[in-house]
Parts: sequence; C-alpha cells; structure tokens
Amino acid sequence: MVIVTVLIITALGFGLVLVISKQLRDDIRTATQSQGTQTSTTLVAHLTRQQHLIELFSNQVMALNNTIEKKLTDIQSDTALKLEHIRVTVDEKLQTTLEKRLGETYKLMSDRLEQVHKGLGEMQQLAQGVGDLKRVLTNVKTRGTWGEVQLGALLEQVMTPDQYAKNIKIIPNGTDFVDYAIKLPGKTDRDNVWLPIDSKFPQESYHRLITAIDDGNQDAIDAAHKELDATLKIQAKSIAQKYIHPPFSTDFAIMFLPTEGLFAEALRLGGLQDLLQSQYRVIIAGPTTLAAIMSSLQLGFKTLAIEKRTGEVWQLLTVIQGEFGKFGALLEKTQKKLHEAGQSIEDATRKTRTIERRLDKLSTQYDPSHHVPSTDSLFELQPERGILHDA
Repeated sequence: MVIVTVLIITALGFGLVLVISKQLRDDIRTATQSQGTQTSTTLVAHLTRQQHLIELFSNQVMALNNTIEKKLTDIQSDTALKLEHIRVTVDEKLQTTLEKRLGETYKLMSDRLEQVHKGLGEMQQLAQGVGDLKRVLTNVKTRGTWGEVQLGALLEQVMTPDQYAKNIKIIPNGTDFVDYAIKLPGKTDRDNVWLPIDSKFPQESYHRLITAIDDGNQDAIDAAHKELDATLKIQAKSIAQKYIHPPFSTDFAIMFLPTEGLFAEALRLGGLQDLLQSQYRVIIAGPTTLAAIMSSLQLGFKTLAIEKRTGEVWQLLTVIQGEFGKFGALLEKTQKKLHEAGQSIEDATRKTRTIERRLDKLSTQYDPSHHVPSTDSLFELQPERGILHDA
C-alpha cells in the first residue's frame, strides 16, 4: 500500500512538472505572439523564478522519494525480521506438532502391529489346536477316549463316586469293558445291577452329513442320513451284545452321543430311536438328555435311601416296642414287690404297736407303787413272749 502511494505521488509530481512546463511554454508563446518583443530582463526573471520553483519542487520530490525509499527499506527490514520470526515460530510449532503427531502415529501403529502380531499368534495357536483336534477326531481310539472323558465329566457332576464305575466288566468272568456303568441296587445289599453307558462318536458319517447340508445337496444329505442310520444301528447292536446281560445288568443300555448336533441328527432319522429301543434295547442320549436321566436316577437313589432308612427306623421302633413291653413287665414286678414290702411294713407296724402295748402293761405291773405280782401274773407273760419271739 505504501509503495502504491509513493508511486502515485511520484506520478503526480512528474505530471505537475509537465503541466507547469507546458504552461510556461504556452505563456512564452502567448507573450511572444501578443507583445512581440519584451524586455529580456522580465522574461529572464520570470524564467528564473519558474526555474527556481521547478528546482524547489524537484528537491522536494527527491526528498520525498528519499523519505519513501527509507520508509520502504525500514518496512522491508522490519517485515523481513517479522517474517523470519514467524517462520522460526511456525517451524518450531510445525516441528513440535509433526514430532508429536508422528510419535502418536508411530505408537498407534506399533500398538496395532503388536495386536496384529498377537492376533496372528493366537490364530496360529488356534489353527494348531484345530489341527490337533482334527487329528484327535481322525483317530478312532482317541476320538472314543474324548467321548469317554466327556461322559465321565458329566457323570462326575451329577453322581457320587460310589454310584457309578468306570471300565467295568458287566459279566464277572467276561472280557468286554463298558465305558461307564451306573450301580443300581439288586435283590440284596451285596448284589448290584449295572446300567451300561457306552460313548459312541461316528465322526465320519456325521461330517459327511454336515458337509452335504452346507452344500445343499439333497442326494448327498439322503445318502449321509442312511450311512449315519446304519452306523448307529451297528453300534447299538454291539452294545446290546457286549453289555446287556441280565441279571448282571439292566435289560437296557444307554448309547451316549457326545455332541448335541449328532444327537439331534440321530433323532431326525425317522423311527431310529424306537427301533433301537425295541430291537436292541438301547437308548440314545445326548449330553442334556443324559444329564436329565442321571438326575432322575439320583432322585431314585435318594428315594431308595429314604426307604432304607425308613426300614431301619421301623426295625428300631419294633425293638423299642419289645423293650418297652419288658420294661412294663418289670414295672409290674416292681409294683408287686413294692406292694409286698408295704404289706410287710404294715404288719411290722402293727406288731410294733402290739409290743408297745404289752410293754406298757408290763411296766404297769412292775411298778413299785403297786403290789408285787403273783406267780400267775408272771405266767401270763409267756404268751406275750411268744408273740414277741414270733415277731
């Protein structure tokens, strides 16, 4: 803005000089034309005065230019200093802000990378665990052990250790061991009847069925259902032949399916459950169903214990009743003895009064104030002595 003002003032100065010069030329021309020749002294004086004014104005313009240049220089210097200060301040703030933002960004990226690394580690562990689980479920023996462990954990939550047994022979001299068996009371306290529970997990058939359902292939689903149905029938037949042996066991057994999904698919097979119960006397059960069955058996055990305690209490009451009868007879005898003792005491009291009366009579007879008793009177005392002797 100052530069523009200076330029405008300079332009006005030069314009004014040009106007004055033009006016002088016009005045000279007019004076020359109107007056002709005038005295040179007046013209020179006039020209000198004009020249002096022009030089004075030029000096003023030059001073103004110098002043403007100095101001501009000062303004430029001050502006440069301020701009340098602003640049330094901005650089410092930018540097600080940039370092702070870069530090926060680096820390955030480090945290994110650490979380990603941790997640990758967990995913690797999970993948390793899935691989281990797949290898476990691929091995038939290990898979059976897994189902057996799950069955044992479920029984441990519901039953007490003395109510079931693990890996037991149903037939004392047999060779087949059932996974678990529930101990049921027999005809006597020494005889036990076992309820066999065997864990089965047809993983291949179940996996084919799940794959077919995910693919939506109806033909594959039907084929997988038929395969699962045949596998469960074979397992039920094996359980019936190995473990159902009355009177050592109950006339039925339980086939435990360790997953709810497998148990649900088994129930979807039409008529399979009824067929297994009627033909093989085998009941299929999942984790939830087995827990309900075990709870019912637990309630039966408690009822049986109450009945057993009730019998013991009844026997004790019978014994107490007999002893109480003996105690009544003893009380009767005691009462009779007390009555006899009372009669004896009463007789002794009566005889004591008789003796006292005789003694009073004797004391009266031997009183010195009275006459000496005769011989007959002395002989009269003999019966009294006899009475005294009898007493």
